Amino acid sequence: MRAILLLLFLSIGINANSQSRKIPIDTTIVTNHNTTVKGQSFSYTATTGTQPVWDEMGNPTATLFYTYYTRDKVKDRASRPIIFSFNGGPGSASVWMHIAYTGPRILKIDKEGYPVQPYGFKSNPNSIIDVADIVFINPVNTGYSRMIPDVKGEMPDRKKFFGINADTKYLAEWMNTFVQRNNRWESPKYIIGESYGGTRVMGLSLELQNSQWMYLNGVIMVSPADYKVLRSGGPVSSALNLPYFAAAAWHHKMLPDDLQNKDLLDVLPEVEDYTLNTLIPALAKGGYISEEEKNSVAQKMSRYSGLSKKVILQHNLDVPTQFFWKDLLRDKTGQTIGRLDSRYLGLDKIEAGTRPDYNAELTSWLHSFTPAINHYLKNELKFDTDIKYNMFGSVYPWNNENNSVRDDLRQAMAQNPYLKVLNQSGYYDGATTYFAAKYTLSQIDPSGKMKDRLTFKGYRSGHMMYLRNQDLIKANDDLREFIKNSSAKGKAAKY
Repeated sequence: MRAILLLLFLSIGINANSQSRKIPIDTTIVTNHNTTVKGQSFSYTATTGTQPVWDEMGNPTATLFYTYYTRDKVKDRASRPIIFSFNGGPGSASVWMHIAYTGPRILKIDKEGYPVQPYGFKSNPNSIIDVADIVFINPVNTGYSRMIPDVKGEMPDRKKFFGINADTKYLAEWMNTFVQRNNRWESPKYIIGESYGGTRVMGLSLELQNSQWMYLNGVIMVSPADYKVLRSGGPVSSALNLPYFAAAAWHHKMLPDDLQNKDLLDVLPEVEDYTLNTLIPALAKGGYISEEEKNSVAQKMSRYSGLSKKVILQHNLDVPTQFFWKDLLRDKTGQTIGRLDSRYLGLDKIEAGTRPDYNAELTSWLHSFTPAINHYLKNELKFDTDIKYNMFGSVYPWNNENNSVRDDLRQAMAQNPYLKVLNQSGYYDGATTYFAAKYTLSQIDPSGKMKDRLTFKGYRSGHMMYLRNQDLIKANDDLREFIKNSSAKGKAAKY
């Protein structure tokens, strides 16, 4: 009997001390740190926490996890730029650029970006925190961000968050609250988005302007995903892959000797010109292309891609990227190449087939990013929770209808003479290719009247070009230069 009572008391004690696993809706944790960037030592403050998303009635429907870095001892905070940073997916946490690109801490990886044990992080001597404050924002269901049930315990409608237009609408509202809370209305403002984040920041540029009356100095797209290219199919979408094929083939030494012996940047302009002036028109002819022209184009594509003329003809000149990743090294090493960064190699169960078994680069990245961000948030930034940090969260179905983000960005630029755009892409990115990004820039403003406000920068790596140390240095310096060049410098916003 005494044993039974003891078990009963223990059970009551355990239940009394247990709690449901949920994230606080509105909270902040502040920590102080020191770093050295570009040889200059200074202190900075990290504020990490959650801030609510509210509905029309002022009730919280979600809470977004963020990290906000500010440099200390700044004399004029009003003139100091602030950058809002997003990753993509959709459904990806804002972890990649946070601890590998612009933030004050970066992964412990080798100089080319490969994971090294023991996992961890170190100071980032290239972080742009020397010239700008940074906010890393995790959209709903990514990182520690979550939807919030109402008083009846019912979750909000997922359509309020998971779609191109819903995403920009609630994020713009959230950013307004953040700027108000942190007294940053006077500061020059920038938004940076990687991958799907490129779509996000294009849409946010106009949503912030028209709905929040918040005007930007700059929009930065890192390896942007333009769904009007990626999801459209057809001659243009297919042809734009050829310069990427050439870059990846050059890296793996699969091009003819006369091309292979040139520098990459001497090869690509030739391939780009062929793509625009010959390949797109040829693909547009479809089944009506002559056999002579079809064979001529296949021969040239083979020369530029490292693939055989035979397999190109078997695909009717329309070679899927997944086939390229599987086939490029099939007869050389039997290995596959990475999707997001084609420098990475994979091993499939069989060499036959039309697509790789897995993404070699992403599995490599998750090796180092997942333990590093969890350790960093808990031990350095002191944000401790039992909630799982979602590297990728559930955001599907995602509503891609009424995608007008290209036009949104053009209109935002037209309305705001201060607004400039920077695109950063890696030549070896096979998912959101560098030449597709160049094409997007060309289509944002068909008139060409604002083309001097659109800048493209390329790097000798992949989707996350900053994982390669040489490109980490260059890309951050390019951001510094962009911030400097997009400063108002006392000039009025007028044409």
